[in-house]
Amino acid sequence: MSAITSDLGGVPGLLTAEAVAQTAAHLASLQRSNGQLVWFPGGHCDPWNHVEVAMALTVTGYRDEARAAYRWLAQRQLGDGSWFNYYRGDAVADARLDTNVCAYVAAGLFHYVLATGDVDFAAEHFAVVDRAIAFVLRWQQDDGTVRWSLDSAGRPESYALLTGSSSIYHSLRCALALAERLDLERPAWAEAAGRLGHAVAHHPGAFAPKNEFAMDWYYPVLSGALTGEPGVRRLRDGWDRHVMSSYGVRCVSTNDWVTAAETAECVIALDALGLTSEALDLFDLTGRHRRDDGAYWTGLAYPGPVTFPDREATSYTAAAVLLAADALTSTSGASALFRHGALAPVVARPEPGCRGVRAGGGPLRPGDGRGAGDRRRRRRSPRRAASSLQDAQRADVVDVVEAVVEGGQVDLVRRSPAVGGVGEDDVDQQAAADGHLGRPRAIVGPRDVVGVPAVDEE
Repeated sequence: MSAITSDLGGVPGLLTAEAVAQTAAHLASLQRSNGQLVWFPGGHCDPWNHVEVAMALTVTGYRDEARAAYRWLAQRQLGDGSWFNYYRGDAVADARLDTNVCAYVAAGLFHYVLATGDVDFAAEHFAVVDRAIAFVLRWQQDDGTVRWSLDSAGRPESYALLTGSSSIYHSLRCALALAERLDLERPAWAEAAGRLGHAVAHHPGAFAPKNEFAMDWYYPVLSGALTGEPGVRRLRDGWDRHVMSSYGVRCVSTNDWVTAAETAECVIALDALGLTSEALDLFDLTGRHRRDDGAYWTGLAYPGPVTFPDREATSYTAAAVLLAADALTSTSGASALFRHGALAPVVARPEPGCRGVRAGGGPLRPGDGRGAGDRRRRRRSPRRAASSLQDAQRADVVDVVEAVVEGGQVDLVRRSPAVGGVGEDDVDQQAAADGHLGRPRAIVGPRDVVGVPAVDEE
C-alpha cells in the first residue's frame, strides 16, 4: 500500500480529514493483488465502478493503487476495445458489453493526469482509451445517441439510455482533452461528442423512458450536456420528486429509498452549476450512510431506516462521497473535472432535419430531458413484490424491470442472472435464466414488484 500524500482534508464542518483517510484506506483494502477493485470483500468488479474507485484513490494519495487499477483494465481489455460487464476474481461473471462502462476509462485517465501531472503514464495507456472509444462510437446511431450494450451473444440492443449516453458524452470530452494533452488529434471524437451532446440536451424522446431514476434527472447536468440556466431549471424542477428532505436523493423516485452514491453525484452536479450552498447541504446527508470503519451503506430505506440492500456497503458509494468532497473543496487538480467550463466545449452537431436549429448548428433551447435514463448499476427498491408470475404478467408494463421467478413468487435479484462461461461464475450465485446467458426469466411491471434489479442499468 502506497504512502498517503493526499491534500484532501475533508469538508469543513461536514467530513473530517481523519474520516477521509479512513475511507480511502478502506477502498485501498478492497484492491486485489492484480489491481482489480471489487464492490466489497469477496464481491465482484465492474469496470465503471472500478474506475470510479481508482479516481477516489488518486485524490487521496493512493497513486500506486490507482496506477495498478488502470493496468488491470489494460490487461483485461478485449480486442475490440471493450470490457465485460462483471468479473468475479479472474472469471467473467456477466458477458454483456456496456458502452458507457467501456467509455469511462477516458474520464478516469484524464482525471489521473489532472490530479498527478503524470502525463507519461497517460501516454503509456492512451492506446487503451483509443480502443475503448473506437468500440463505443461503433454503436453511435444516426440521431447521435449510443446503443447502450451488446448482450452476451454479441447482439446490440436497439435503444439508447439517457444516463449512459450522458456519461459517454463526458467521457468523450475527457478523451479529447487527454488527446490534446498528448498532442494528438481526434476530430472524429469531437464530431461524435457534438452529436451526442445535442441529443442529450435537446431530444429526450430519443432515449428509453426511465424517468423514475434519479440519475436520469441529474446526469445530463453532471455530464455538462445541460449547463447554465437550463441545467439549474432541470435540477430545481425535479428536486421534490427525487430528493427526500433531510435524507438525500432517492435512487428511484417512487420509493423512500436513499442511496449515498446518487446523493454524492447530485452534489457534484450542483457544484458544477455553482450551487454551492445546496451542494453542501446535500453532501451533509451522506453522513447518515457512514459506517464506523469508513465504508458507506449503499442505501437506506425509510421509515426505519433499514439498510437496503441488506447491510451492503459498496466501494463505488464511498468513492462517490470522496469525489464529491474533492469537488466541494477544490482540493486536487482534478476537482473541477465535472465543473462546467473545465473541459473545452464541443460544437453541437444536430442530426439532419433537426427543426429549430440555426444555420451553422447554433444551439437550441434545451428541453427538460425527461423520458430517458440508465445507470452504470441497476438498482432494485424496497417495494411490495408481485404475488405470482400471473400477477406480474397482468401488470401494465411501461418501464420494465427484470426478475427471476421461483416457486411461483417473483424474486427480484440484485444483479442480472448472467454468466460469462458455461454455467459458472454467475453473479451473486444467480444461475443463468433458462439456459440463456444474460437473460432474465420474467419481465414484470414496476407497480407490482419490490423494485429494480441492481446491475448496470444501461
